[in-house]
Amino acid sequence: MSKQENPARPAASMGIFERYLSIWVGLCIVVGVVLGHMLPTPVQALGEMKIAEVNLPVAILIWLMIIPMLLKVDFGALHEVREHWRGIGVTVFVNWAIKPFSMALLAWFFIRGVFAEYLPADQIDSYIAGLIILAAAPCTAMVFVWSNLTGGEPNFTLSQVALNDTIMVFAFAPIVGLLLGLSSIVVPWDTLLLSVVLYIVIPVVIAQAWRKLLLHMGPAAMSAVLERLQPLSLAALLATLVLLFAFQGEQIVAQPMVILLLAVPITIQVYFNSGLAYLLNRKLGVAHCVAGPSALIGASNFFELAVAAAISLFGFTSGAALATVVGVLIEVPVMLSVVYIVNASKGWYEQGLARHSAP
Repeated sequence: MSKQENPARPAASMGIFERYLSIWVGLCIVVGVVLGHMLPTPVQALGEMKIAEVNLPVAILIWLMIIPMLLKVDFGALHEVREHWRGIGVTVFVNWAIKPFSMALLAWFFIRGVFAEYLPADQIDSYIAGLIILAAAPCTAMVFVWSNLTGGEPNFTLSQVALNDTIMVFAFAPIVGLLLGLSSIVVPWDTLLLSVVLYIVIPVVIAQAWRKLLLHMGPAAMSAVLERLQPLSLAALLATLVLLFAFQGEQIVAQPMVILLLAVPITIQVYFNSGLAYLLNRKLGVAHCVAGPSALIGASNFFELAVAAAISLFGFTSGAALATVVGVLIEVPVMLSVVYIVNASKGWYEQGLARHSAP
């Protein structure tokens, strides 16, 4: 059986939850705000269920979100990196050398500058922290969907995701800590490192051990488990957002423009980083089937991890948590627009390849 036909590889179709994710997030905002107003005591009780500053209900929900995502990742695909080294190099450069830093610059410009007078002053630093956290973790699961929609090379996508997740174990905390420090935001290093262990290292270990067991049972077992877990993972994400907005309800009702203003730097960085990756791949003569997913991986975010890290570092009621959720809210429509641009520009892209290869 060829690699492309292997049913253990991540499904690349866009289900109803993924396609209408923005609508579900919008409903979570409404439900969460209503619950926060109608049932404040139970909501606060959930918020107080902590061990070592880790909220237990949220930790459980985050694991239910992240582990199914990581179960799709085949770290054995790392050996395929050499096959598409130029596309891999572009994506790694954009993900780790450009994206977090460009987001920090955009956050400083918009949140501390242009929009400062329209935002609550006591949350400015927290919003910036949330935007930085959002940009510091490249997307994992949804990348397979975006890649499929652009006719992406599946082996490139798989090896790139495996490489990004490996880098994330070691680079997420230092990059977040560095940029928060440069932003004059106090870095709770013990909580940051605990978040990496809880929401990256442990889920990776569990997911890869489980993956090995399932593949030993046969590809059909893997496919069946992934199919059952996908709705559970998305339900856990939505439940987390309901809780978050239950805590954020007062602020959102008082400052409804906050969400729109936070969306501006997020949207700009998506188009900037995807465009940069796309153009660099074209300049280097990389095939369109690799450049497409490279651009999309360079632009999208592992928002499940970002939400978890923001809540752990700054709390449910923080602007950081809200900023990461805005990333969830606009992820699908913005990324679908990038997919459209990549597909519509295929002819232009390949004309550039022809000139590049001409003697």
